[in-house]
Amino acid sequence: MDLQTTIYLVVGASFALYIGIAVWARAGSTSEFYAAGGQVHPVTNGMATAADWMSAASFISMAGLIANMGYGGGLFLMGWTGGYVLLAMLLAPYLRKFGKFTVPQFIGDRFYSRSASTVAVVCLLTASITYIIGQMTGVGVAFSRFLGVSSDVGIYVGMAIVFAYAVFGGMKGITYTQVAQYIVLILAYTVPAIFISLQLTGNALPQLGLGSSYSGTDTTLLNKLDQVVTDLGFGRYTTALPGSTLNMFMYTLSLMIGTAGLPHVIMRFFTVPSVKAARSSAGWALVFIAILYTTAPAVAAMAKLNLHATVNTAVKGGGDLYAPEASIRAENRPDWMRRWERTGLLQFEDKNGDGRIQYYNANTTNPEAKAKAAAAGWKGNELDVNADIIVLANPEIALLPNWVIALVAAGGLAAALSTAAGLLMAISAAVSHDLVKGVFKPDISEKGELLAGKISMAVAIVIAGYLGLNPPGFAAGTVALAFGIAASSLFPAIMMGIFSKKMNKEGAMAGMLSGLAVTLFYVFAHKGIFFIKGTEYLGLIGGPNSFFGITPEAFGAVGAIVNFIVAFVVDKVTKEPPEHIQHMVEAVRIPRGSSAVQGAH
Repeated sequence: MDLQTTIYLVVGASFALYIGIAVWARAGSTSEFYAAGGQVHPVTNGMATAADWMSAASFISMAGLIANMGYGGGLFLMGWTGGYVLLAMLLAPYLRKFGKFTVPQFIGDRFYSRSASTVAVVCLLTASITYIIGQMTGVGVAFSRFLGVSSDVGIYVGMAIVFAYAVFGGMKGITYTQVAQYIVLILAYTVPAIFISLQLTGNALPQLGLGSSYSGTDTTLLNKLDQVVTDLGFGRYTTALPGSTLNMFMYTLSLMIGTAGLPHVIMRFFTVPSVKAARSSAGWALVFIAILYTTAPAVAAMAKLNLHATVNTAVKGGGDLYAPEASIRAENRPDWMRRWERTGLLQFEDKNGDGRIQYYNANTTNPEAKAKAAAAGWKGNELDVNADIIVLANPEIALLPNWVIALVAAGGLAAALSTAAGLLMAISAAVSHDLVKGVFKPDISEKGELLAGKISMAVAIVIAGYLGLNPPGFAAGTVALAFGIAASSLFPAIMMGIFSKKMNKEGAMAGMLSGLAVTLFYVFAHKGIFFIKGTEYLGLIGGPNSFFGITPEAFGAVGAIVNFIVAFVVDKVTKEPPEHIQHMVEAVRIPRGSSAVQGAH
């Protein structure tokens, strides 16, 4: 069976499975629509949480980012995984004990104010809509390569699939669909990694293969990769850092606290029957997440080495990497390169007209490499590889069987669709439960609220699709920016709501608004989004990353600091919370008998 037919069959079967599950588990009440009835088993919820949390960024982009950045790419592993631990230990059990459906509902009740709830909705929508752009882009990337359609058509198909199981199934349908999606995505990620690890090191476990000897040599795989990239003029893979140490620290911190503040992940802990179950499901989710996250560094390193070996034959056989015969001729480039060229995510340009693909970098820090490149007629790197294709193209680069390539296609789509559904659920709940019922129409019937939830989700799908088709100019790092927005607005409010009984509504609202505002200002100022009297101002703050060298994607941590400072300053000059609110906060934090707490909805 040819590759394209195999892909159609595997991806089609996965879509049929998702829709079938949604029909079987469709929501019939608001409790099922928002929280799956609050009766999801901890292991099931852990698996669904892992799928919800591991987005297209984790499946498609993370290994590519690590491959490009080397050691510095570890900030994504540390930030996202550390943030999940923070969420599981400090937030999830207490939020479950509070017993509400959504993050804005918690903030509204804890800070005894509909206005606080509305501010939280604004923050939630800003973070979730920014995040969902990346998911729809991931859907477009996967579809454009594997189903032979344009990325625009791929986004339309993705919208239809999510609509079919999210609108009708609600959180109940999404939960069980995400379990299936987790199984698909984790198999799609680990099976090719096992094959490639065996090829390159003889070790079946990629985690161990990363430190094992490269096949046919006495050197380790990482040492081999370091040797190859430095000989070709690139930075050393195992020590490279992106920007300053301060920026790396702030970037990691922003991802960490942003993860802990993501509303669509927090909502998952409202679906279990007790606080004890919330803690248990958090632990299970970490186990399921760790399978992919411990595999990612190996996938990144092995894919980078395979890519260099494909373009430069001397990588495997040894010899002069700059010899004319070491670079493959353009007409001999493998089929997988030609297929990815059609997507625009891999591009070859013969800059010196010699008919060969020269994939090396004559940098000024390596005079020997520069001299060899000049002798080889180098006129600039001739191969441009988008980081997003590393995982998806990995089995093709390694010449694995067609069914493995098809499985990766289904996994990439599962990762993007599962997170998109979770984000849409958070958006829908914020609009229908926190705005429609909480602010505009408190006396709405359960049937009316359920209808409002489905309508708001359908509208959110349309908006998400539009933004995926027409991403705004600041969307280049949408996933990182979404974490920064959550870090600067929602995370501090949730933390203070749980651990500071004296924090009042004025402080919480001022903190959320100031944290969100300063982060968006910094991001937009560097992306040239400010228009005054028809004039576009670029670098409004005084040049790229001018605030101590911190990039916009890392600025969420600064926004969070501003949030905390403003909140506590305002709190000190305004009236403290009522006594019953302070007692409620203390009661939520008391662990005694917490395993028996069921949580009232």
